[in-house]
Amino acid sequence: RFFHKWDEIFRSLRILEQRLTDIEIKVAHQDHVIEELHQVIYEQQKTIDKLQSTLTIISKRIQEALGDGTEIRGHEKPPHY
Repeated sequence: RFFHKWDEIFRSLRILEQRLTDIEIKVAHQDHVIEELHQVIYEQQKTIDKLQSTLTIISKRIQEALGDGTEIRGHEKPPHY
């Protein structure tokens, strides 16, 4: 009877050890996925920053081009029509 209790304890310990190992594997996988997602976000932010910069430059060039009094109007035909 004494040994039966120890067998139950060791069996429970093996089960707990396996569960802990499974959790550690899942956490390691999640850490890896989080790092990959962080890298994707970082690259996307660099792209967004570049696009914002390009848009600012284009907007300034359009404003400079229109500085001579030319206006962009809706669907009106240009004067040479």
